[in-house]
Amino acid sequence: MKRKSTNSNARFRPITIYAMALAAVLSALTPVAFADESNRQVLVRDVTSVEGVRENMLVGYGLVVGLRGTGDRQQTIFTVQTLANAMQKMGVLISPSTVVVKNVAAVFITASLPAFSRPGSKLDVTVSSIGDAQSLEGGVLLMSALFGPDGQVYAEAQGSLVMGGYSAGTGANKKEVNAANVGLIPQGAMVERDTSVDLSGFKTVSLLLRNPDFGTAIAIADVVNKEFSKPVAAALDSSRVDISVADASSQSVTALISRVQSLVLNVHTPAKIVINERTGTIVMGGDVKLSPVSVIHGNLSIQVVTTYVAVGATPVGGLGQPGAGGGASGATGPGGDTRARGGLETLQPIVVPETNLSANDGATQSMRLDEGANVDELVKGLHAIGTTAHDVVAILQAIRAEGGMQAQLEVQ
Repeated sequence: MKRKSTNSNARFRPITIYAMALAAVLSALTPVAFADESNRQVLVRDVTSVEGVRENMLVGYGLVVGLRGTGDRQQTIFTVQTLANAMQKMGVLISPSTVVVKNVAAVFITASLPAFSRPGSKLDVTVSSIGDAQSLEGGVLLMSALFGPDGQVYAEAQGSLVMGGYSAGTGANKKEVNAANVGLIPQGAMVERDTSVDLSGFKTVSLLLRNPDFGTAIAIADVVNKEFSKPVAAALDSSRVDISVADASSQSVTALISRVQSLVLNVHTPAKIVINERTGTIVMGGDVKLSPVSVIHGNLSIQVVTTYVAVGATPVGGLGQPGAGGGASGATGPGGDTRARGGLETLQPIVVPETNLSANDGATQSMRLDEGANVDELVKGLHAIGTTAHDVVAILQAIRAEGGMQAQLEVQ
């Protein structure tokens, strides 16, 4: 009996060891799988917005005063006209044609009115010069009305400007950092009209996707239906998901929106490349895949250099002296100078420009990408053959035209 028990343990030991090894491998791979999936997880509030709950743009016109001689010049006519109108409201009559004031600037005021804003709420405003003012530094915005798209006044703005730049000096000695004609007034506007939305009248809550995608819309509807354990949401198209308030049986629309926006879903972003040709900036997603492609990059440089060469000399007489300008020559003085009747003639070299052109046509650089190559391999290969940012833009456009890139290419 003792021998039989020993053989049984020996027979099952390899299986136990194999099971332990398999469990160790799976436990090592599990964090990787979860980490990869967690990297793609987002909240519904991060990829959607609620229809009807949004910001509204406000704009106004006003005057900035208190500048140190850096305001609008006399040729900016509307500034003095606005100043005359403002003074007239204060009981002072002036003629716009006789006003020359350099510490006043006409500006546009812009702000964003958040959803559910009520009278008394404060807003940040941006003030931008519309004339030829050199700087708005140290200025104060006079009370100005901010209008909505419907022409109604929704806020009033006033206050001291906070600048993100400055401008000092004139001409060649001028120093300018950032924009000196745009400023910010934190909490500089006060809301005067109620713009809150009554959510109690909502029968359907519509979620609008910030980046339209059919897969993401279906995924949102699925996680919402799973959360409520019944079909309460439906994806209408790639950018809209409707949720029935009655079917959700929620306490309020506010509670329903909060519950839905806190749900987690997996989002697969589309393969896309964004190129800004003006700055040479290229942003590529990691999901961009490339087909087998070969890239040959030429290296032709042309350089034009202009030098000045002396080809001779011409005599120049002493200024204001007799004999200057080619008069009769006298004795030759020390150093080879020619004296003529008390004047002094010197030799001035004659300089002419000489242009040299050189062309250097270097050997072409080439690279090849195999099937399934990703963006990292493409970037490393382009850097290896010595391409610049603008060269990469042209190469990517050529690869996309050839059909070797499975991604959307957006050129800004």
